[in-house]
Amino acid sequence: MAMIMMWRAERSATFPGVSTSQLPGLSAPLATPDALKRLLFDAQAETHELWRRLFSTPAFSFREGLTHEQRTELSYRRLRWLNAAIPDVRALIRDPVALSTLHEWAGVADAGMATIASIHYNLFLGSLLDHDQGGRDLGPYLRMEKIGVFLTTEKGHGNDATNLETTATLDRDAGQFVLTTPTPAATKWMPNTSLIGGPKDAVVAARLMIDNRDHGVFLFLTPLSDASGRHLPGVDVRPLPETVSAPVDHCATSFHDVRLPLTALLQGPHGRLSPTGEFSSDRGNARKRFLRSVGRVTPGKLCMSAYSLGTMRHAMAVAVAYAHQRHTSDLTGGGKRVPLWAHRTHHAPLVEGLATTYAATLLQRRVVQQWSDVEQAGGGDAERQDAERMTAIAKSWITWSAREVMTTCRERCGAQGLALANGIAGQLVANEGTITAEGDNLVVRLVAAAEMLMGASVPRPHSAVPPGDRSLADPEHLHDLLADLERIRYARARTRVRLPGAPSPLARWNRASAAATSRVEAHAYRLAAEALADTAARSDDPQARLVLHDLHRLFVLGYVSRHSGELLAHGRLTADQVLRLPDEIEAAVDAIAPHALMLTEAFDVPEEVRQRHPMLRSEVPETAVLV
Repeated sequence: MAMIMMWRAERSATFPGVSTSQLPGLSAPLATPDALKRLLFDAQAETHELWRRLFSTPAFSFREGLTHEQRTELSYRRLRWLNAAIPDVRALIRDPVALSTLHEWAGVADAGMATIASIHYNLFLGSLLDHDQGGRDLGPYLRMEKIGVFLTTEKGHGNDATNLETTATLDRDAGQFVLTTPTPAATKWMPNTSLIGGPKDAVVAARLMIDNRDHGVFLFLTPLSDASGRHLPGVDVRPLPETVSAPVDHCATSFHDVRLPLTALLQGPHGRLSPTGEFSSDRGNARKRFLRSVGRVTPGKLCMSAYSLGTMRHAMAVAVAYAHQRHTSDLTGGGKRVPLWAHRTHHAPLVEGLATTYAATLLQRRVVQQWSDVEQAGGGDAERQDAERMTAIAKSWITWSAREVMTTCRERCGAQGLALANGIAGQLVANEGTITAEGDNLVVRLVAAAEMLMGASVPRPHSAVPPGDRSLADPEHLHDLLADLERIRYARARTRVRLPGAPSPLARWNRASAAATSRVEAHAYRLAAEALADTAARSDDPQARLVLHDLHRLFVLGYVSRHSGELLAHGRLTADQVLRLPDEIEAAVDAIAPHALMLTEAFDVPEEVRQRHPMLRSEVPETAVLV
């Protein structure tokens, strides 16, 4: 049944009139955006609203014509405006859900600001709060009189950070540490250590050396620059070339016999130094001490996922709005003009992107809550390792998915999508930073794959019901198909790692790595699909529940279709089902397409932000009519 909705005046400027002859037919009445919004944001509604309103103010609007240095300076100014709006900085840092929420909105407002905010709050202040305080005054950092930075990665050591070369050597006579960069490969690589932004201190990862004995990598609080605008003696900082990612003052940083007090060492049960210089630790090896020292990297992964999620949702909202607003020929030769959205070739990839965006958002909600629960309960090693692995899997899948979705959005906006002011192209390239930050995606997926291959997560057995007796419309069958892909790839990896004749452990791993990592991908899809299905099931709005089920169906069918040959060869799909998959996907797109504006309306992008994008400010009627 046709349904006409008159949009509120503040929304009507975004979309033009659209008639029934211009859009695919409706399969159900339109869902309300409020019902969908509750499902996406209600768990942290107050916090989401705080950031939503702050970043919609003119102070955070895009500014044309700035140089790289000017844009970086602006990001630091905005960081201080952000800090002034935070009710309790300590509470924010200690709450992974709230910290993740901040990043969902910050990246859209200013990619550079979001990056340095993540470093200051999570990596720097989070590390200080997670270690013994020892009477340390954190006031200057909480008030942002000083900016905090985090120096771990070195020129010669990225993901193999346990092999860092920077040293902090105990000088017993002076009662100090001597921080040194012993080789060019030990130069700290890409931290934001320039003089832009004002005085800065750092936590520096360095090897603790006591009486010629290496106790492993720990963090040391190290002043870098002062209020007079100079780097301190022994601190050498050189700017690095600009990157295509967020505009940040990336630098190469090294230390030449920098003297630090004994209080500079960030201590805890994993490593303490007595007043007489005796070292003690509750962890038996250097690797475990290092992982405890840099424990903020895990919530950092959650922040990177959240950052990508926010920009992905924003890109979808812009691209879908533009597709309804921009008109073109209907290609029938009659001279009739229709919205871009009327063309299947235009809207189908965006609809598929919507399914991915909803699944990614709901997976993030689940993973962040899992980590928060572990932190609050002080879970054991097994629970913590499971949560860390799930965080890594979600981070790699969400940030890679964001790249794919935002690329689609950019292309569907044509030349308009290239303009930085339109809110997609800049965020797309900045997302490359999230793919690499807090653990490069490929590496964290490889680590998860190896752990899962060794038994950390055993695939569930296949369903006893023959595939021919099951329906592609059944969510449980769809989940079983994803589990089938996991099991098939797990078995392949196990077989390949045991093949005889490998000359080394690396050679054995190389044989199994492709299957093992593709198993992690299927695992991520299954968890995202389950999060989407569970959210649909608990909705109290029948129309929201229906459209979420359609999104779920499209999300899973798309992945199953891409790997249908694998499932067919192992008897988990029938030939008839494989042949029907394209039609099933088309039917799901048909069901979702009329709801696209409502689905993006639920992303709650502020109207003030929408109207900053030039391509959404063309002439439109006072009201928009959807049928």
